Amino acid sequence: MNRIDQAFKQLKAKGGKALIPFITAGDPDLATTRALALEMAARGADILELGIPFSDPLADGPTIQAASLRAMQAGVHLEDVIKLAGSIRQDTQIPLILMGYYNPILQYGLERTAADAAAHGVDGFIIPDLPMEEAGPWRVAAAKAGIANIFLAAPTSGADRIKHLARLTKGFLYYVSVTGITGARTELPADLAASLQEVRALVKGPLAVGFGISTPEQVAWLAPYVDGVVVGSAIVQRVAKLKGPELIREIGDFIAGLKAPLRGQ
Repeated sequence: MNRIDQAFKQLKAKGGKALIPFITAGDPDLATTRALALEMAARGADILELGIPFSDPLADGPTIQAASLRAMQAGVHLEDVIKLAGSIRQDTQIPLILMGYYNPILQYGLERTAADAAAHGVDGFIIPDLPMEEAGPWRVAAAKAGIANIFLAAPTSGADRIKHLARLTKGFLYYVSVTGITGARTELPADLAASLQEVRALVKGPLAVGFGISTPEQVAWLAPYVDGVVVGSAIVQRVAKLKGPELIREIGDFIAGLKAPLRGQ
C-alpha cells in the first residue's frame, strides 16, 4: 500500500476527505516550490500535486500555462521536478503526485521516469493527454516501480468508460468537474453534485474532483460526494502575485481555509 492509499484509508477512518493542492514546480523557482510544499503539508494538505512544466499543456488554462512558461524559462524540466520531489520527501511523508504531459515522460524513458520518480519518493503520476487505450506501456512501467497511475474522467466520459477507468486507475479516480481547461471559477456547474453522485455509484475506490474549485465554500459543497478535492489555479494565481514570506504565509492560510470543511473527527 503506497502513501496515497494510506492517506485515503486514514482519512476515511476519521470521516475526513483529502485536500489535494496543485502547484507548478519551479514557479517562481525550485526553492520556493519546496518551501510551499512543506508549508501546505503543515497546514492541512493531504496529498500534493506538482506540475511538470511543459510547452503545450493542453488541459490547462491561462493561469497554469503562464506558470509552466515561467518555470520553463527558468530551466526547469522533468528531471529537476523528480529531484525536487526527493528534496521535499526528506522533510515530509505527504504523498507526492507529479502531473505532466506524455511527451517529456516518453523522451526521458517510461521505465526510467517511473524508477527515478519512485527512488525520489514520488507516489503517483497524472498524465492528462495519455488515454487509457494507449497507456499500457506506461501502466506496466509505473506498476513495476510501485507508482500509482491516476486516470482522469470527465462529464463526457459516459458510465461504461468511467467504470473501465475506475478499474484501471490507481490511488484515486480524478473526476474533472467541467469540460474544458483548468482555471478558478466563481461558479461550478449546478448539476455537478448530481453528476458526482452518479460517478460515485460507478466507482469503488477513492474519487477526487478538480478543475475550477477555488473557495472553501465550493470545497464544502463538494465534500459529501467525493473522497478528495483538488485545487490548483486558485493557488497558482497567488503564487504569481506574491513573493517571499508573504507568499508562503498566504498560501498556508489559504490551504488551512480549504482544509477546514474536509476535516473529520
